[in-house]
Amino acid sequence: MTATYAAAGFGESPEVALDDVPVTGALPTWLTGSLLRNGPGTFQVGDRRYRHWFDGLAMLHRFTISDGRVSYANRFLETESYRAAREEGRIAFPEFATDPCRSLFARAMAVFDPQATDSAKVNIARVAEHYLALAETPIQVEFDPETLRTVGVTGWDRSNFGRMTTVHPHLDEERHEAINLVTRYGALSTYVFRRVDTTDPGLLEGTTFASRAVGEPSYIHSFGMSEKHVILVEFPLVVNPVSLLLWLKPYIENFRWKPNRGTRIHVFDRATGKHVKSATADPFFAFHHVNAYDDGDDVVVDLVAYDDASVIQSFYLHRLEDPDVQIPPGTLRRLRVPLGGATGRLHAEVISPTGIELPSIDYARRNTSPELRYVYGVGVRGERGFYDRLVKIDVAERSTASWSEEGCYPGEGVFVGRPGREVEDDGVVLSVVLDAARGTSFLLVLDAATFTEIARAELPHPVLLGYHGQFYGDLRPAHGS
Repeated sequence: MTATYAAAGFGESPEVALDDVPVTGALPTWLTGSLLRNGPGTFQVGDRRYRHWFDGLAMLHRFTISDGRVSYANRFLETESYRAAREEGRIAFPEFATDPCRSLFARAMAVFDPQATDSAKVNIARVAEHYLALAETPIQVEFDPETLRTVGVTGWDRSNFGRMTTVHPHLDEERHEAINLVTRYGALSTYVFRRVDTTDPGLLEGTTFASRAVGEPSYIHSFGMSEKHVILVEFPLVVNPVSLLLWLKPYIENFRWKPNRGTRIHVFDRATGKHVKSATADPFFAFHHVNAYDDGDDVVVDLVAYDDASVIQSFYLHRLEDPDVQIPPGTLRRLRVPLGGATGRLHAEVISPTGIELPSIDYARRNTSPELRYVYGVGVRGERGFYDRLVKIDVAERSTASWSEEGCYPGEGVFVGRPGREVEDDGVVLSVVLDAARGTSFLLVLDAATFTEIARAELPHPVLLGYHGQFYGDLRPAHGS
Protein backbone atom coordinates (compact mmCIF):
# COMPACT_ATOMS: atom_id res chain seq x y z
CA MET A 1 0.00 0.00 0.00
CA THR A 2 1.28 3.45 -0.93
CA ALA A 3 1.15 6.36 1.50
CA THR A 4 -1.79 8.70 0.84
CA TYR A 5 0.42 11.75 0.29
CA ALA A 6 2.70 10.06 -2.27
CA ALA A 7 0.60 10.30 -5.47
CA ALA A 8 -0.15 14.01 -5.04
CA GLY A 9 3.03 15.00 -3.24
CA PHE A 10 5.54 13.29 -5.52
CA GLY A 11 3.71 13.44 -8.87
CA GLU A 12 3.51 16.46 -11.17
CA SER A 13 2.06 19.96 -10.82
CA PRO A 14 0.38 21.62 -13.82
CA GLU A 15 1.46 25.14 -14.81
CA VAL A 16 -1.40 27.50 -13.93
CA ALA A 17 -2.16 31.16 -13.23
CA LEU A 18 -5.12 32.05 -10.98
CA ASP A 19 -6.12 35.69 -10.50
CA ASP A 20 -8.41 35.05 -7.53
CA VAL A 21 -7.91 32.06 -5.24
CA PRO A 22 -10.89 31.38 -2.93
CA VAL A 23 -10.14 32.46 0.65
CA THR A 24 -11.83 31.24 3.81
CA GLY A 25 -11.31 33.18 7.01
CA ALA A 26 -9.95 36.72 7.05
CA LEU A 27 -6.47 37.72 5.95
CA PRO A 28 -4.87 40.49 8.04
CA THR A 29 -5.28 43.89 6.41
CA TRP A 30 -1.56 44.59 6.86
CA LEU A 31 -0.48 41.41 5.05
CA THR A 32 0.64 42.52 1.59
CA GLY A 33 3.29 40.93 -0.58
CA SER A 34 4.32 37.71 -2.29
CA LEU A 35 5.38 34.33 -1.00
CA LEU A 36 7.81 32.81 -3.51
CA ARG A 37 8.35 29.07 -3.17
CA ASN A 38 10.74 26.63 -4.81
CA GLY A 39 10.70 22.86 -5.15
CA PRO A 40 10.19 19.98 -7.56
CA GLY A 41 7.45 20.35 -10.18
CA THR A 42 7.63 16.76 -11.42
CA PHE A 43 9.43 13.54 -10.56
CA GLN A 44 8.70 11.84 -13.89
CA VAL A 45 10.56 12.32 -17.18
CA GLY A 46 9.52 10.08 -20.05
CA ASP A 47 9.64 6.51 -18.78
CA ARG A 48 12.09 7.37 -16.01
CA ARG A 49 11.46 8.64 -12.52
CA TYR A 50 13.74 10.54 -10.21
CA ARG A 51 14.83 8.55 -7.17
CA HIS A 52 14.94 11.00 -4.27
CA TRP A 53 12.89 13.85 -2.75
CA PHE A 54 15.83 16.18 -3.47
CA ASP A 55 15.69 15.42 -7.21
CA GLY A 56 13.15 16.50 -9.83
CA LEU A 57 12.64 19.45 -12.17
CA ALA A 58 12.46 22.85 -10.49
CA MET A 59 9.18 24.75 -10.29
CA LEU A 60 8.60 28.23 -8.85
CA HIS A 61 5.37 29.26 -7.10
CA ARG A 62 4.07 32.75 -6.32
CA PHE A 63 1.25 33.54 -3.89
CA THR A 64 0.50 37.26 -3.96
CA ILE A 65 -1.61 38.71 -1.12
CA SER A 66 -3.26 42.14 -1.36
CA ASP A 67 -6.43 43.67 0.09
CA GLY A 68 -7.52 40.35 1.56
CA ARG A 69 -7.26 38.55 -1.80
CA VAL A 70 -4.80 35.95 -3.09
CA SER A 71 -3.53 35.27 -6.61
CA TYR A 72 -1.33 32.35 -7.58
CA ALA A 73 0.95 31.28 -10.41
CA ASN A 74 3.58 28.64 -10.94
CA ARG A 75 6.12 27.92 -13.65
CA PHE A 76 8.89 25.45 -14.38
CA LEU A 77 12.40 26.88 -14.47
CA GLU A 78 13.30 26.79 -18.16
CA THR A 79 16.77 25.32 -17.80
CA GLU A 80 18.80 22.87 -19.88
CA SER A 81 17.60 20.08 -17.58
CA TYR A 82 14.00 21.11 -18.23
CA ARG A 83 14.45 21.43 -22.00
CA ALA A 84 16.06 18.00 -22.28
CA ALA A 85 13.22 16.50 -20.27
CA ARG A 86 10.48 18.15 -22.30
CA GLU A 87 12.00 17.98 -25.80
CA GLU A 88 13.89 14.69 -25.58
CA GLY A 89 12.03 12.92 -22.77
CA ARG A 90 15.18 12.14 -20.83
CA ILE A 91 16.98 12.91 -17.60
CA ALA A 92 20.08 14.56 -19.03
CA PHE A 93 22.04 15.77 -16.00
CA PRO A 94 23.17 14.21 -12.71
CA GLU A 95 21.01 15.11 -9.72
CA PHE A 96 21.40 14.69 -5.97
CA ALA A 97 20.61 10.95 -6.06
CA THR A 98 19.70 10.28 -9.71
CA ASP A 99 22.07 9.86 -12.64
CA PRO A 100 21.23 9.84 -16.34
CA CYS A 101 21.31 6.46 -18.09
CA ARG A 102 24.82 6.34 -19.52
CA SER A 103 27.02 3.68 -21.07
CA LEU A 104 30.41 2.92 -19.56
CA PHE A 105 31.99 4.93 -22.37
CA ALA A 106 29.70 7.89 -21.68
CA ARG A 107 30.51 7.70 -17.98
CA ALA A 108 34.23 7.71 -18.77
CA MET A 109 33.85 10.68 -21.12
CA ALA A 110 31.90 12.56 -18.42
CA VAL A 111 35.19 12.89 -16.52
CA PHE A 112 36.46 15.14 -19.31
CA ASP A 113 33.21 17.02 -19.89
CA PRO A 114 31.26 16.94 -16.62
CA GLN A 115 27.93 18.73 -16.34
CA ALA A 116 25.98 19.29 -13.15
CA THR A 117 22.24 19.90 -13.11
CA ASP A 118 20.93 23.43 -13.53
CA SER A 119 17.56 22.46 -12.01
CA ALA A 120 17.82 24.95 -9.14
CA LYS A 121 14.95 23.73 -7.01
CA VAL A 122 15.86 24.22 -3.36
CA ASN A 123 15.55 27.83 -2.20
CA ILE A 124 15.06 31.47 -3.25
CA ALA A 125 17.06 34.58 -2.44
CA ARG A 126 17.10 38.23 -3.49
CA VAL A 127 20.73 39.29 -3.83
CA ALA A 128 21.78 42.69 -5.21
CA GLU A 129 18.35 43.05 -6.88
CA HIS A 130 18.64 39.62 -8.50
CA TYR A 131 15.97 37.02 -7.68
CA LEU A 132 17.69 33.65 -7.64
CA ALA A 133 16.52 30.07 -7.60
CA LEU A 134 19.20 28.33 -5.56
CA ALA A 135 20.76 24.90 -5.95
CA GLU A 136 23.66 23.10 -4.33
CA THR A 137 25.46 23.05 -7.67
CA PRO A 138 27.42 26.18 -8.67
CA ILE A 139 24.58 27.07 -11.05
CA GLN A 140 22.03 29.55 -9.74
CA VAL A 141 19.11 30.58 -11.96
CA GLU A 142 17.82 34.15 -12.07
CA PHE A 143 14.09 34.70 -12.62
CA ASP A 144 11.50 37.46 -12.83
CA PRO A 145 9.51 37.40 -9.57
CA GLU A 146 6.26 38.65 -11.14
CA THR A 147 6.10 36.43 -14.23
CA LEU A 148 8.38 33.64 -12.88
CA ARG A 149 10.08 33.70 -16.28
CA THR A 150 13.63 32.36 -16.33
CA VAL A 151 16.12 35.18 -16.97
CA GLY A 152 19.50 33.44 -17.03
CA VAL A 153 22.15 31.46 -15.22
CA THR A 154 24.67 32.84 -12.76
CA GLY A 155 26.58 31.61 -9.70
CA TRP A 156 28.45 32.41 -6.51
CA ASP A 157 31.65 30.89 -7.88
CA ARG A 158 31.81 30.47 -11.66
CA SER A 159 32.80 26.99 -12.73
CA ASN A 160 31.46 24.17 -14.86
CA PHE A 161 32.34 21.53 -12.30
CA GLY A 162 34.09 20.87 -9.06
CA ARG A 163 31.99 23.25 -6.95
CA MET A 164 29.07 22.89 -4.59
CA THR A 165 27.41 25.71 -2.65
CA THR A 166 24.98 25.93 0.21
CA VAL A 167 21.39 26.94 -0.56
CA HIS A 168 21.12 29.15 2.53
CA PRO A 169 23.22 32.28 1.96
CA HIS A 170 23.17 34.82 4.75
CA LEU A 171 21.95 38.32 3.91
CA ASP A 172 22.88 41.35 6.01
CA GLU A 173 20.99 44.46 4.93
CA GLU A 174 22.80 46.75 7.36
CA ARG A 175 26.22 45.76 6.00
CA HIS A 176 24.91 45.44 2.44
CA GLU A 177 26.40 42.02 1.93
CA ALA A 178 25.44 38.46 1.08
CA ILE A 179 27.69 35.58 2.17
CA ASN A 180 27.73 31.99 0.99
CA LEU A 181 29.96 28.96 1.41
CA VAL A 182 31.41 27.13 -1.60
CA THR A 183 33.17 23.76 -1.54
CA ARG A 184 35.78 23.41 -4.26
CA TYR A 185 36.63 19.76 -4.93
CA GLY A 186 40.12 18.71 -6.03
CA ALA A 187 43.18 16.71 -5.04
CA LEU A 188 43.15 19.02 -2.04
CA SER A 189 39.68 20.48 -1.60
CA THR A 190 38.88 23.88 -0.14
CA TYR A 191 35.99 25.48 1.70
CA VAL A 192 35.60 29.06 0.50
CA PHE A 193 33.45 31.85 1.93
CA ARG A 194 32.32 34.31 -0.76
CA ARG A 195 30.97 37.82 -0.17
CA VAL A 196 28.72 39.86 -2.50
CA ASP A 197 28.25 43.64 -2.27
CA THR A 198 24.47 43.99 -2.49
CA THR A 199 24.65 47.71 -3.32
CA ASP A 200 25.95 46.86 -6.80
CA PRO A 201 23.19 45.18 -8.86
CA GLY A 202 25.69 44.26 -11.55
CA LEU A 203 27.86 42.27 -9.16
CA LEU A 204 26.83 38.80 -8.08
CA GLU A 205 29.73 36.37 -8.22
CA GLY A 206 31.43 37.87 -5.19
CA THR A 207 34.93 37.65 -3.75
CA THR A 208 36.64 35.20 -1.41
CA PHE A 209 37.33 36.41 2.12
CA ALA A 210 38.00 33.18 4.06
CA SER A 211 39.03 29.64 3.16
CA ARG A 212 40.17 26.33 4.62
CA ALA A 213 41.77 23.32 2.92
CA VAL A 214 40.35 19.85 3.54
CA GLY A 215 41.24 16.33 2.42
CA GLU A 216 37.76 14.79 2.59
CA PRO A 217 35.04 17.45 2.34
CA SER A 218 31.72 17.13 4.14
CA TYR A 219 28.24 17.40 2.69
CA ILE A 220 27.19 20.88 3.85
CA HIS A 221 23.73 22.35 3.23
CA SER A 222 24.02 25.53 5.32
CA PHE A 223 26.40 27.41 7.63
CA GLY A 224 26.29 29.70 10.64
CA MET A 225 26.80 33.45 10.91
CA SER A 226 26.96 35.69 13.97
CA GLU A 227 27.63 39.42 14.17
CA LYS A 228 31.41 38.86 14.20
CA HIS A 229 31.93 35.41 12.75
CA VAL A 230 31.05 32.86 10.10
CA ILE A 231 30.90 29.28 11.31
CA LEU A 232 31.62 26.18 9.23
CA VAL A 233 30.37 22.94 10.78
CA GLU A 234 31.90 19.83 9.17
CA PHE A 235 29.77 16.77 9.78
CA PRO A 236 31.42 13.35 9.45
CA LEU A 237 29.50 12.63 6.23
CA VAL A 238 32.50 12.99 3.91
CA VAL A 239 33.67 12.16 0.41
CA ASN A 240 36.87 11.25 -1.39
CA PRO A 241 36.86 14.02 -4.01
CA VAL A 242 38.18 11.62 -6.66
CA SER A 243 34.83 9.81 -6.47
CA LEU A 244 33.01 13.04 -7.32
CA LEU A 245 35.39 13.91 -10.15
CA LEU A 246 34.80 10.48 -11.72
CA TRP A 247 31.04 10.79 -11.09
CA LEU A 248 30.40 7.04 -11.34
CA LYS A 249 27.58 7.28 -8.77
CA PRO A 250 24.94 9.93 -8.04
CA TYR A 251 26.37 12.80 -5.99
CA ILE A 252 25.23 11.90 -2.48
CA GLU A 253 25.97 8.18 -2.84
CA ASN A 254 29.71 8.94 -2.91
CA PHE A 255 29.64 10.20 0.69
CA ARG A 256 30.46 7.98 3.68
CA TRP A 257 29.55 8.32 7.37
CA LYS A 258 32.76 8.36 9.48
CA PRO A 259 31.68 9.08 13.07
CA ASN A 260 35.20 8.62 14.46
CA ARG A 261 36.11 11.97 12.90
CA GLY A 262 33.58 13.72 15.12
CA THR A 263 31.94 16.97 14.02
CA ARG A 264 34.48 19.72 13.38
CA ILE A 265 33.64 23.38 13.88
CA HIS A 266 35.71 26.15 12.28
CA VAL A 267 35.17 29.81 13.19
CA PHE A 268 36.35 32.72 11.02
CA ASP A 269 36.32 36.47 11.56
CA ARG A 270 33.65 38.05 9.31
CA ALA A 271 35.60 41.27 8.81
CA THR A 272 39.08 39.91 8.08
CA GLY A 273 38.46 36.28 7.11
CA LYS A 274 41.06 35.19 9.66
CA HIS A 275 40.68 31.71 11.12
CA VAL A 276 39.81 32.18 14.79
CA LYS A 277 39.20 28.72 16.22
CA SER A 278 38.59 25.05 15.42
CA ALA A 279 37.02 22.54 17.78
CA THR A 280 35.58 19.02 17.65
CA ALA A 281 32.18 17.86 18.90
CA ASP A 282 30.45 14.52 19.17
CA PRO A 283 29.41 13.19 15.73
CA PHE A 284 26.07 14.43 14.43
CA PHE A 285 24.54 15.57 11.14
CA ALA A 286 22.42 18.57 10.17
CA PHE A 287 20.93 20.13 7.08
CA HIS A 288 19.95 23.42 8.65
CA HIS A 289 21.49 26.02 10.89
CA VAL A 290 18.92 28.04 12.84
CA ASN A 291 20.89 30.87 14.42
CA ALA A 292 24.32 31.84 15.75
CA TYR A 293 25.40 34.62 18.07
CA ASP A 294 28.42 35.93 19.95
CA ASP A 295 28.36 35.59 23.74
CA GLY A 296 31.43 37.10 25.33
CA ASP A 297 34.38 34.89 24.35
CA ASP A 298 32.08 32.18 22.95
CA VAL A 299 30.16 31.62 19.74
CA VAL A 300 26.81 29.87 20.16
CA VAL A 301 25.42 27.85 17.25
CA ASP A 302 21.86 26.46 17.04
CA LEU A 303 21.03 23.72 14.51
CA VAL A 304 18.46 21.04 13.75
CA ALA A 305 20.62 17.99 14.32
CA TYR A 306 20.47 14.20 13.92
CA ASP A 307 22.57 11.52 15.57
CA ASP A 308 23.69 10.32 12.11
CA ALA A 309 22.99 10.93 8.42
CA SER A 310 20.42 8.16 7.90
CA VAL A 311 17.72 10.80 7.38
CA ILE A 312 19.06 11.23 3.82
CA GLN A 313 18.29 7.57 3.08
CA SER A 314 14.73 7.93 4.36
CA PHE A 315 14.02 10.51 1.63
CA TYR A 316 14.38 8.08 -1.29
CA LEU A 317 10.98 8.03 -2.97
CA HIS A 318 10.45 4.28 -2.65
CA ARG A 319 10.81 4.72 1.12
CA LEU A 320 8.59 7.79 1.34
CA GLU A 321 5.87 5.90 -0.51
CA ASP A 322 5.81 3.32 2.28
CA PRO A 323 3.15 4.39 4.85
CA ASP A 324 5.37 2.90 7.56
CA VAL A 325 8.33 5.10 6.68
CA GLN A 326 10.12 6.39 9.78
CA ILE A 327 11.86 9.71 9.25
CA PRO A 328 14.46 10.25 11.98
CA PRO A 329 13.41 13.29 14.04
CA GLY A 330 15.81 16.19 14.01
CA THR A 331 15.99 18.13 17.27
CA LEU A 332 16.98 21.70 18.04
CA ARG A 333 20.48 21.58 19.54
CA ARG A 334 22.98 24.17 20.71
CA LEU A 335 26.78 24.18 20.48
CA ARG A 336 28.82 26.59 22.55
CA VAL A 337 32.30 27.12 21.06
CA PRO A 338 34.88 28.81 23.33
CA LEU A 339 37.15 31.02 21.23
CA GLY A 340 39.97 31.32 23.73
CA GLY A 341 42.30 28.65 25.09
CA ALA A 342 42.25 24.90 24.66
CA THR A 343 38.91 23.11 24.37
CA GLY A 344 37.97 19.51 24.93
CA ARG A 345 35.38 17.62 22.94
CA LEU A 346 32.18 19.67 22.67
CA HIS A 347 28.73 18.27 23.41
CA ALA A 348 25.58 19.71 21.84
CA GLU A 349 22.76 20.61 24.23
CA VAL A 350 19.27 19.51 23.18
CA ILE A 351 17.15 22.67 23.49
CA SER A 352 13.90 20.88 22.73
CA PRO A 353 12.99 17.20 22.28
CA THR A 354 10.34 18.17 19.69
CA GLY A 355 11.06 16.73 16.26
CA ILE A 356 11.55 19.56 13.78
CA GLU A 357 12.84 20.18 10.25
CA LEU A 358 12.80 23.03 7.71
CA PRO A 359 13.32 25.54 10.54
CA SER A 360 12.62 29.25 10.09
CA ILE A 361 12.83 32.30 12.33
CA ASP A 362 12.15 36.03 12.30
CA TYR A 363 15.32 36.41 10.24
CA ALA A 364 14.92 40.15 9.66
CA ARG A 365 15.09 40.99 13.37
CA ARG A 366 16.42 37.97 15.23
CA ASN A 367 19.15 36.48 13.04
CA THR A 368 22.51 36.63 14.92
CA SER A 369 20.65 37.72 18.08
CA PRO A 370 20.84 35.94 21.47
CA GLU A 371 17.28 37.17 22.04
CA LEU A 372 15.82 34.81 19.43
CA ARG A 373 12.93 33.01 21.09
CA TYR A 374 10.74 31.29 18.47
CA VAL A 375 11.64 28.67 15.86
CA TYR A 376 9.03 27.42 13.38
CA GLY A 377 9.21 24.17 11.43
CA VAL A 378 7.55 20.93 10.36
CA GLY A 379 7.36 17.67 12.28
CA VAL A 380 5.73 14.24 12.42
CA ARG A 381 2.85 13.67 14.85
CA GLY A 382 3.54 9.97 15.41
CA GLU A 383 6.45 7.65 14.78
CA ARG A 384 5.65 6.98 11.11
CA GLY A 385 4.78 8.88 7.97
CA PHE A 386 5.78 12.14 6.32
CA TYR A 387 5.86 15.60 7.95
CA ASP A 388 2.25 16.23 8.94
CA ARG A 389 2.32 19.11 11.41
CA LEU A 390 3.71 22.59 11.93
CA VAL A 391 5.53 23.32 15.17
CA LYS A 392 6.57 26.44 17.05
CA ILE A 393 9.33 25.97 19.61
CA ASP A 394 9.72 28.54 22.38
CA VAL A 395 13.46 28.49 23.11
CA ALA A 396 13.07 30.53 26.31
CA GLU A 397 10.32 28.44 27.94
CA ARG A 398 11.34 25.18 26.21
CA SER A 399 7.72 24.63 25.14
CA THR A 400 6.07 23.69 21.83
CA ALA A 401 2.85 24.66 20.06
CA SER A 402 1.63 22.80 16.97
CA TRP A 403 -0.93 22.85 14.15
CA SER A 404 -2.17 19.79 12.27
CA GLU A 405 -5.17 18.60 10.30
CA GLU A 406 -5.99 15.00 9.40
CA GLY A 407 -4.60 13.99 6.02
CA CYS A 408 -2.70 17.27 5.55
CA TYR A 409 1.05 17.72 5.04
CA PRO A 410 2.38 21.25 5.57
CA GLY A 411 5.51 22.67 4.01
CA GLU A 412 8.00 25.04 5.60
CA GLY A 413 6.39 27.69 7.80
CA VAL A 414 7.54 31.18 6.75
CA PHE A 415 7.22 33.90 9.40
CA VAL A 416 5.97 37.32 8.25
CA GLY A 417 6.07 40.02 10.90
CA ARG A 418 3.48 42.74 11.36
CA PRO A 419 4.97 46.15 10.45
CA GLY A 420 5.96 48.07 13.56
CA ARG A 421 5.78 44.98 15.79
CA GLU A 422 7.31 45.07 19.25
CA VAL A 423 6.84 41.38 20.09
CA GLU A 424 8.81 38.73 18.20
CA ASP A 425 5.84 36.55 17.22
CA ASP A 426 3.49 39.40 16.28
CA GLY A 427 2.72 38.29 12.73
CA VAL A 428 1.68 35.26 10.72
CA VAL A 429 3.18 31.98 9.60
CA LEU A 430 2.55 30.98 5.97
CA SER A 431 2.70 27.36 4.83
CA VAL A 432 1.72 25.58 1.61
CA VAL A 433 -0.21 22.50 2.76
CA LEU A 434 -0.96 19.35 0.75
CA ASP A 435 -4.45 17.93 1.37
CA ALA A 436 -3.72 14.33 0.40
CA ALA A 437 -7.33 13.10 0.51
CA ARG A 438 -8.56 15.79 -1.91
CA GLY A 439 -5.42 15.84 -4.02
CA THR A 440 -5.18 19.64 -3.69
CA SER A 441 -3.14 22.20 -1.75
CA PHE A 442 -3.86 25.40 0.14
CA LEU A 443 -1.97 28.37 1.52
CA LEU A 444 -2.38 28.26 5.29
CA VAL A 445 -2.18 31.45 7.35
CA LEU A 446 -1.59 30.97 11.08
CA ASP A 447 -1.52 33.62 13.78
CA ALA A 448 2.13 33.31 14.82
CA ALA A 449 1.39 34.13 18.48
CA THR A 450 -1.48 31.70 19.10
CA PHE A 451 -0.48 29.28 16.32
CA THR A 452 -4.10 28.94 15.25
CA GLU A 453 -5.54 29.22 11.74
CA ILE A 454 -6.94 32.57 10.66
CA ALA A 455 -7.29 31.96 6.90
CA ARG A 456 -6.54 29.67 3.99
CA ALA A 457 -6.53 30.05 0.19
CA GLU A 458 -7.47 26.82 -1.58
CA LEU A 459 -5.97 25.78 -4.92
CA PRO A 460 -7.71 23.33 -7.27
CA HIS A 461 -4.54 21.25 -7.75
CA PRO A 462 -1.68 19.87 -5.66
CA VAL A 463 1.61 21.65 -5.03
CA LEU A 464 4.30 18.99 -4.75
CA LEU A 465 6.04 18.59 -1.42
CA GLY A 466 8.85 21.12 -1.63
CA TYR A 467 11.48 22.82 0.47
CA HIS A 468 12.05 26.55 0.91
CA GLY A 469 10.77 30.00 0.02
CA GLN A 470 10.80 33.66 0.98
CA PHE A 471 8.16 36.35 1.55
CA TYR A 472 8.73 39.78 0.01
CA GLY A 473 6.57 42.74 0.92
CA ASP A 474 7.92 44.57 -2.13
CA LEU A 475 8.59 42.74 -5.37
CA ARG A 476 11.21 45.00 -6.90
CA PRO A 477 11.78 44.72 -10.67
CA ALA A 478 14.18 41.91 -11.48
CA HIS A 479 17.62 43.21 -12.44
CA GLY A 480 17.92 40.93 -15.46
CA SER A 481 14.36 41.42 -16.78
